[in-house]
Amino acid sequence: MPAERLQKLLARSGFGSRRSAELVIAAGRVTVDGVVAVLGTRADPDAQRIEVDGERIRLEPEDVTIVLNKPTGVVVTAVDDRGRQTVFDILHDPPPHLRYVGRLDRDTSGLLLLTTEGELAHRLTHPRYEVLKTYEATVDGVVAEGAIQ
Repeated sequence: MPAERLQKLLARSGFGSRRSAELVIAAGRVTVDGVVAVLGTRADPDAQRIEVDGERIRLEPEDVTIVLNKPTGVVVTAVDDRGRQTVFDILHDPPPHLRYVGRLDRDTSGLLLLTTEGELAHRLTHPRYEVLKTYEATVDGVVAEGAIQ
């Protein structure tokens, strides 16, 4: 694996976003082969020892994307403070750093993507990329005039 920017490696290993990883580096908490890293440092995790606060980082070997048919009654969140079942509860042993792409209401079922690939999630959700999304709803009763808008 070629050397990558340290903040990218830290983000992949669970230290938040690339921006928050930059703060960890700037605080002097990261070492590469025992030397305190600075912003702009590049490293090869296969050939070098990268540590945060003395603990070696662990990278996931590959990005994972899951296509899930979310059932009704399940909330799209990592942890629910009300104890409701979440999409992560229904996955068998989800990989660390898995995040959902978009959301579906608890009472809604349908396709939901979950991925460890931050760039994919960003490109699918950021308005700048204008990814077209189509929603289909079946409702009980009559929809009031103008409610669809």
